[in-house]
Parts: sequence; structure tokens; C-alpha cells
Amino acid sequence: MKKIIKVIGILILLIIIAVALLASYVKISLPNVGLAPDIKVISTPENIQRGDYLANHVLACVDCHSARNDDQFAAPLVPGTIGRGGEKFDTTMGFPGTYYAANITPAGIGNWTDGEIFRAITTGVGRDGHAMFPVMPYQSYGKLDKNDIEDVIAYLRTLPAINDTVLPPHSNFPMNIIINTIPKKAALTTIPSPDDSLAYGKYLFTAAACHDCHTPFEKGEYDETKFMSGGRAFQLPTGTVYSANITPDEETGIGFWGRDAFINQFKQYRDSATAHRKLQPGDMQTIMPWTAYAGMTDKDLAAIYTYLRTVPAISNKVEKFKPKS
Repeated sequence: MKKIIKVIGILILLIIIAVALLASYVKISLPNVGLAPDIKVISTPENIQRGDYLANHVLACVDCHSARNDDQFAAPLVPGTIGRGGEKFDTTMGFPGTYYAANITPAGIGNWTDGEIFRAITTGVGRDGHAMFPVMPYQSYGKLDKNDIEDVIAYLRTLPAINDTVLPPHSNFPMNIIINTIPKKAALTTIPSPDDSLAYGKYLFTAAACHDCHTPFEKGEYDETKFMSGGRAFQLPTGTVYSANITPDEETGIGFWGRDAFINQFKQYRDSATAHRKLQPGDMQTIMPWTAYAGMTDKDLAAIYTYLRTVPAISNKVEKFKPKS
């Protein structure tokens, strides 16, 4: 009996050592996405204009990295705060720690090389090699065209410097270990021709990271069997908002929407009055950046619509909002 207990004790000790070694490897050796590329972004008026469009209206970088009017529907941006960062994502919103949007003005990343910014956007690895939590959808950005990422960098270099200090992120256990396994090397692609509406729509869909909010997410994983069928919960101070089903299902999705109806859903937020609608007590709030995506061209919105019509229709009725009781 004593021999059996001794053997069990040794096995438990070996398991503990193995787990400790694995945790040490993950903590010390990962993430491993390679060095920041040695690149020099060319800034031309055309590149900056394209980067402006992408950062503000497609990738919606600016939407998280600026201050927002939370008392207005869809929390439009506060003028004069573009890129300063500081937005907080924490456990009250369902995150496994506390994370802050970085200051992406020259005051925050002005001393970063273009390659370091490129690596951060496309792989989720910071200048000092630390892994970023994927609040920023770098897994989607890493599938884009190299030129588009460089155009975003060219635009960020033009932002007015705002000297706001952003607190460092903190991951709770075990995310403080797991987080190092998340960044992966970029899998860059070539941007399709805008004349190929389906392929270009899928590219824009990826750039806008629609998948991340509109696909159910439970126990740390996306349920791809319910791709784009909505229902992912987001905790807000006023209640819980659920992402919409945007599959072509005619009963619970957007299958009954025509192309023009889809485009107009976004276009309405180009109007200042609609884009700055003050919330009343009990009103639904949303994390959908309507005012950012409203700036997409009709052609680009139509391309996304074309792609969404090709995803499997899934019946999933979503309750949009539950006010805090």
C-alpha cells in the first residue's frame, strides 16, 4: 500500500513539474511570430486617403482608440480625441482581465518603427514582444493586403499627437498564460478587384471583423456551426446587447432585406441628427459602430451584402437588448 501511495505521489509530482514546464515555455517562449518586418511605409496623399478610409470606416480602428459619447446611440466619437486610446474593456463586460485601447497617435506610437506597427496590427504582438488580447481583431487584420495595412500606418502617422497616458493591460489567471498562445503569424492576401463584388465583399467583411461579433462565442471559442447567426452577448452599463443574425434566413436574419435596404441601414447614420441621437432611460444601446461603418461607400456596402447572401441561412431568433433591471 505504501508503495502504491509513493508511486501515485511521484506521478502527481511529475504532472506538476510537466505543467510548470509547459506554463514556463508558454510564458517565456511565446508568442513567436517572428521579428517586426523591416519596412518603410511610403506616405503619399493617395495612401493616406486610403488609410483614412480604412481606419475610420472599414477596420474601424479609430472607433475603439478614441473617446466616445456613451449617452448617444452607438456611442459616436468625441471630436478632438481621435486615436488617443484609453477605452476600457474589463470583467464587467465579460473579458478575462482589464484591457485598454492604446494611444495610436504619434504621442503613443511615434517612436515605433513602421514594421513594429505592422506586426502589432497583423499579429497582435507589441513593440516589446508582449501578446495583445484580441479585443483588436488582429486575427482578421492579418488576412488583409499588405498595402492596405501600410496605408493605415501612413494615416496613423498624420494624426495630431495627444499626450494621454494609457494604463497597461492585465490578464487574469489563466489568461495571463493562455494569451501568449493567441498571436499567430500573419496570412496576408491580395485585395480582390472591386469589380468582383463577391470576393471583394468577403475581403471587406474580413477587414471589418464582422465575424467576431456576429458569430456566437461561448467558453472561449466561436461556434462556427452558427456562423454569423448572432446572439453574442455584450455587457453594457445599461444592459445586455446581443449581436444580430445577419445570415440570409428570412425569418430571423436579413434574408428579407434587399440590397438597397441593407445599404440604407448604414447610410442613415451619415445624417448628423441620426448619428447623434441622445439615449433616453431604458433605450437600447449597441456596440455596433454604425457611425463608423456609415462612412463606407455604397459600392463597398453592396459588396458586403453580396457576400452575406452567400453564407448559410441559419434560424436563430435574437433578442436584441435586455435593459439592466
